Amino acid sequence: MPEEQDPNESLEAATRATRSLQGLSAEITARIPQLLEAMRSVGAGLELHSTLDRICETAAELAHSRYAAIGVVDAEGEGLSDFVTYGVPDETVARIGRRPDGHRGLLGALIHDPVPVRLADLTADPRFAGFPPGHPPMRTFLGVPIRVQGEIFGNLYLAEKDGGGEFNDYDLHMVRVLATEAGIAIGNARLYEAARQRERWIDGSVAVTTTLLSGGDADDALSVVAEQARRLADAAAGVVLLPTGDGGLEVVAVSADDPASSLGVVIGPESPIATRLLEGEPVFVDDSATDPRMVTSLAPRYGPSMLLPLQSGGRVLGALATPRTRGGRPFTEAERTLATQFASQAALALKMAEAQRDRERLAVYEDRDRIARDLHDLVIQRLFATGMMLESAQRRSSVPEERNGIGRAVDELDVTIQEIRTAIFALQQEPAEAPSGLRTRVLREINTAAVPLGFKPSHRFLGPVDSLVGELTGKNLIAALREALSNAFRHADASVIDVVVDATATLPDGRAAVRLSVADDGVGIPEGGRRSGLRNLARRAESLGGASWFGPGIGEDGGGTTVVWEVPV
Repeated sequence: MPEEQDPNESLEAATRATRSLQGLSAEITARIPQLLEAMRSVGAGLELHSTLDRICETAAELAHSRYAAIGVVDAEGEGLSDFVTYGVPDETVARIGRRPDGHRGLLGALIHDPVPVRLADLTADPRFAGFPPGHPPMRTFLGVPIRVQGEIFGNLYLAEKDGGGEFNDYDLHMVRVLATEAGIAIGNARLYEAARQRERWIDGSVAVTTTLLSGGDADDALSVVAEQARRLADAAAGVVLLPTGDGGLEVVAVSADDPASSLGVVIGPESPIATRLLEGEPVFVDDSATDPRMVTSLAPRYGPSMLLPLQSGGRVLGALATPRTRGGRPFTEAERTLATQFASQAALALKMAEAQRDRERLAVYEDRDRIARDLHDLVIQRLFATGMMLESAQRRSSVPEERNGIGRAVDELDVTIQEIRTAIFALQQEPAEAPSGLRTRVLREINTAAVPLGFKPSHRFLGPVDSLVGELTGKNLIAALREALSNAFRHADASVIDVVVDATATLPDGRAAVRLSVADDGVGIPEGGRRSGLRNLARRAESLGGASWFGPGIGEDGGGTTVVWEVPV
């Protein structure tokens, strides 16, 4: 096996070989080894931004330049979508602030006329539009276009030749050769980045589907959609919206640094964006803060945004929004395509969640019908027969105390029969779609839970529940109550459950709050047992600025569990 050659010896051999070439100047011949090394360095990696950094550094070293930069032309060819620098300290970049957009000045001119430019004093060029405050002084300038597969990718800029001289023809030749190699390296990096990006979006779609198929509830599915969309789109937030009854859209799930301020925000039916989304059309916004179509209170926080319909089988189930921060980079065409595909997959997941809820609701209705029939056909008939037997015994008895006691028992049976008939009537009614006050909705949840539990939980209300608790908080409290009662039914094996809604509670920081407590005398929460329901309660409370926890129950010696859920009002 041949011995590996020393890289320095290779460079020396390349130098000797190039010096033998005819027609090349001594300076170019001397710099070819440096150029070859620069080309090797440029093509050494596949990550796009690292490649751009490496090109800038290599170009500066090759042309003996103090500063270097690459301006990446946007998809429309009208400005810059990215600007990578070398030689400018981070504190100077921060002081300058906004990066060049390429819409004017010398950089803008090179976008529209991508040809090599060499200037002894760029400030004297008529295309020069001035430096922003804090920008370092620059005079000598060299600009060379970078082409990827025949199309303009951007421009490579060099400024401030070392020693105060001007960039010469040799610098221009070397940088043009480097720009050609940079185009090849950038093309490879873009292909690699595109493949990785597609892989990430596919993994995100799989995560949403897996969560749903593993038995997660609808709220879990919506939260996962928001979280995955935010991560994959490199966005400041991921937002899921569902249709309202009047033709608008309401924010129901948020992944952001401050989700509580976004939950419950409604885009009214008068919004053209809501109309387009509900018609199944995507909306792409360059700057949410300035776009007149963005009418919500959230818009001033964000810049570029994608708003995509969650559509499956020709039906729009909702919408997905992924806004970036103000001044953030625009979404590329590839990102828009991948996000649209992700939204379609998410819509399918939501449709599956909806079908799952329908199956669960149907099972509840079937149980209600069966229980109502059993109560009517068996229990009432037996109670009625027992009452007749007691009345017969009463007539035969000659002891007044016995007759009075039997009479009271018959009266109690009559009352019990009337209560059971009332329960049968309630079981046969369709649950109201539009609940009134919070108190009514809490009672409805308790009555609904009484069917599978086999007994009715006790309840108490403290304070003006209906007037103090807002709609968003009330909606989440009902969901928390439903989750807590469901957990008690499935896991607690309880015989007593006590529900308390306290609108006079306060948080540790002194803010007014509403506190929901659901206590039982069941088996408690075993060590190592599932905590998914409790995590759902905690996440729901935290999204509203509150908290949720659990403790001892109301059984003997603290047996059972008490779940507490409280949020500010």
